[in-house]
Amino acid sequence: MRKINYGLIVSDFDGTLVSENGNIPEKNKSAIAEYVKDGGKFAISTGRLHYGIVPRAKELGLRGAVSCCQGAVIMDIESGKPLLNGVLSNEVTVQICRKMEELQLHIHVYGFDEFYCNKNDEALRFYERLVGKKATLITEEPLSAFVKETGIQAYKLLTIVEPQRAEGIMQALAKENFDGCVVTKSADFLVEVINANYSKGTAVEFLSKYYSVPLEKTIAVGDQLNDVPMIKRAGLGLAVNNADERLKKEAIVLESTNEEGAIAEVIEKYGYMEEGI
Repeated sequence: MRKINYGLIVSDFDGTLVSENGNIPEKNKSAIAEYVKDGGKFAISTGRLHYGIVPRAKELGLRGAVSCCQGAVIMDIESGKPLLNGVLSNEVTVQICRKMEELQLHIHVYGFDEFYCNKNDEALRFYERLVGKKATLITEEPLSAFVKETGIQAYKLLTIVEPQRAEGIMQALAKENFDGCVVTKSADFLVEVINANYSKGTAVEFLSKYYSVPLEKTIAVGDQLNDVPMIKRAGLGLAVNNADERLKKEAIVLESTNEEGAIAEVIEKYGYMEEGI
């Protein structure tokens, strides 16, 4: 058994831990299993809701907590019960939805156990395959009207856009200064509006306390702008080689990409004490 150096590794999922084909590289799986067996703690922090990530955490044999929805939901993997739960108000949810409709966007509004979409298109079908969950389609009336009528308090709102449009859409939404919200990007084609009280940074703090590992002995690794808060908050912030260039400026950049088993590199380089120490 090797001695643990950094006792907690918090990893993003899409673009970091998993390959573009949706599979977790075998070298990542074996490295995580060995690290956990030796006493390390490994947690996933993702923009996905629990139904899109808990099965993948179980695939890795993980127990304990998983951070979902940019830190707004933290779930117990085994019981399926939330350990932390944070939403946007219905009023703000409606405001964001209306602005997205004004921009004629493909919109997702996330409740706890389901999400609602305004467009039945290929983008939705791709996303449903990605997260293993079907949307509730709202096409008979504006999605904002449905949200207002039903009193939905969203965990986040998301739009699927062409990668070349993402920056412009982010700027257009950010200009609205939605009360208590932050606009971020979780993939080249996913722009999200989330509760400013929660982030992957607050999730790292929660997980550090949950696992009784000091923040300075916590690693965070990711690939997108929504990973910046946890990169800055953890004791050691790492970016996979395929990361957004703006994230790379905030982190130590790994040699490997998500396709090449970057998490195995993290564990081998930083997870353990050097031999002889």
